[in-house]
Amino acid sequence: MNTPTSLPELNDVLLELIDSAKQILGTHFLAAYLQGSFAVGDWDSHSDVDFLIVLKDELPLVLLPELQTMHSRIYALPSVWAQHLEGSYISQKVLQNNDTSIPLWYLNNGSQKLSLDTHCNTLVTRWTTREHGITLAGADAKSLIEPVNTNELKREVKLVMQNWGTDILESPSKINTRWYQQFAIISYCRMLQTLRTGEILSKRSAAIWGQQNLDPRWHDLIATAWQEHAKQRENYKVIADPRDVQRSLAFIQYALEFEHS
Repeated sequence: MNTPTSLPELNDVLLELIDSAKQILGTHFLAAYLQGSFAVGDWDSHSDVDFLIVLKDELPLVLLPELQTMHSRIYALPSVWAQHLEGSYISQKVLQNNDTSIPLWYLNNGSQKLSLDTHCNTLVTRWTTREHGITLAGADAKSLIEPVNTNELKREVKLVMQNWGTDILESPSKINTRWYQQFAIISYCRMLQTLRTGEILSKRSAAIWGQQNLDPRWHDLIATAWQEHAKQRENYKVIADPRDVQRSLAFIQYALEFEHS
């Protein structure tokens, strides 16, 4: 691994992650990639560090305790990036068969322990890793991941839109923080952009796309959401203005109708 990012401190954390994982996994290790915001190019000081570690076969459970200890040790490193790693371990077979129902050993942002979750087992993750992933170790992602079918990618994104939107509209209190409110606005812009372009692009690109392609009555809401995005960690528990929440709910309803147009 050379210099995957422009941040020496983050590169040191990633080097520790990959070297430690390779030592524990041995011949089971196949490749590792940086994906998410760092891959698509809109990371900032608040970004998660999204990784994907590919194994030649299923993770032997006998190695799990060592990986758990490793992640706790890395979390304790004197770097904020060490506390914001997020990613999964996936076998080559699961990666290539596109069965997104299988839970993976997953490290959540802010967590010290792996747990089983389907969070990274998505077509969105495969597409982003294949098309924009930064290789940390092993072969280029295009040699391991087949091109993702555009219609299937759109189908997955549409399902997320519908399920998440239904959940929020039925329980509006879910977006009553300034962090979640702006996150939902930018995310729906991003998903609508994917349905139109067939690509997973950056949050900033999605905000610009939304202001250029969606009804003008939402432009100020999107602009404010993008401004608040830069303060997401400090806004995590700040209660949102009730008027912004109501407009956000209306925007989500609009987005669900827009994707049918």
